[in-house]
Amino acid sequence: MQRVWHLGSCSVKDVLSVLPKPQPPYTTLASVFTNLKRKGYVSMERQGTAYIYQPAIKAADYKRNFMTGFVHDYFRNSFREMVTFFAKEDKISPEDLKDIIAEIEKGQE
Repeated sequence: MQRVWHLGSCSVKDVLSVLPKPQPPYTTLASVFTNLKRKGYVSMERQGTAYIYQPAIKAADYKRNFMTGFVHDYFRNSFREMVTFFAKEDKISPEDLKDIIAEIEKGQE
């Protein structure tokens, strides 16, 4: 999806051309696009022999959906458990946590 948002409108070949080496096979990426379309994340239209894809969801909405599913599947639907996990793994510092708390408190005003 990152590449689709960046390109705006693209074919499978367009995305392949901007992926780093080693690139996945064309058929693998085409399957990814099929799944993204099925989930409603991209729209598709045929242009000649190619399909052109466009984002059908904003990045912020996609991120929200992804993170909600991720927390549900891996952290028993607890954002607190997720933050605790990252803190224990030293992936988030006490300073970062303080900043996050300050942002949350600002949002509640």
